[in-house]
Amino acid sequence: MLELETIAISPALTFDALAAGQPGAPLVLLLHGFAESMHCWRAQVEALAAAGYRAVAPSQRGYSAGARPDTGDPSNYHIDRLMDDAMAIVSASGHGERRFHLAGHDWGGSIAWALADRCPERLASLTVLSRPHPNAFNRALLETDGEQAQRSKHHKAFLEPDAADVVLADNARWLRERLSANGVPSEAIELHLAVLGNKPAMEGALAWYRARGAIRGPLGMIRVPALYIWGDADDTVGRIAAEGTVEFVAAPYRFEVFSGVGHFAADQAPDRVSELLLEHVAAHPA
Repeated sequence: MLELETIAISPALTFDALAAGQPGAPLVLLLHGFAESMHCWRAQVEALAAAGYRAVAPSQRGYSAGARPDTGDPSNYHIDRLMDDAMAIVSASGHGERRFHLAGHDWGGSIAWALADRCPERLASLTVLSRPHPNAFNRALLETDGEQAQRSKHHKAFLEPDAADVVLADNARWLRERLSANGVPSEAIELHLAVLGNKPAMEGALAWYRARGAIRGPLGMIRVPALYIWGDADDTVGRIAAEGTVEFVAAPYRFEVFSGVGHFAADQAPDRVSELLLEHVAAHPA
């Protein structure tokens, strides 16, 4: 049964989270991306709990009202801070120094790849939706055909000072249309907007882009068993970046392509994502 919890990792940082499963069971931490929230993982949290895992899906820094430091200071939203949050949430969830399973979508996928690079000994398995390994993404961005650069052009737009107002204008029309075009059900859109459809939260979400800038830092080879899920109708990640990810994983690797599925696979094809995630964590126990 899904529960809404709050997880405090410091006096100044308290995260809203969806959670299910018995405390002490093998942990699966699920990190959302833009422009969604913890709710993108609701089906997977339930499925994991039913299979005997403890699943925790937080609304991350900037998205949770209790974890929203000054958005005017980009250093508050540097990816290192986001990675630190994830590891602190693991500890606050009672998992100490034990190994755990990690899943991430979009920006959550970027954090997941980076954590697999930083602390592979802590991860039993890695599952990423949509977001390629950063090295594969960077290489695709430099392709002379400009295809991936065109898909990613909104990233630069998010660096503009009025980006939050643009995204939220006319009852968040841009956001609603983007999610709907990628097959996200209307009820899921409303859940995400309940978290993200206000200016303080949107400024927090966009601060991630402003802290990173236009360039994604390169990573090393990934040495954690990895499942990578990509929809071939993804409007932000092209085939070159997706297929190139295999070159940067030096561990058991599974690449699954969802035909006709867009950028938000966990919302658009929840049962299939849950099935693959359960197979992957079972194959690589903590």
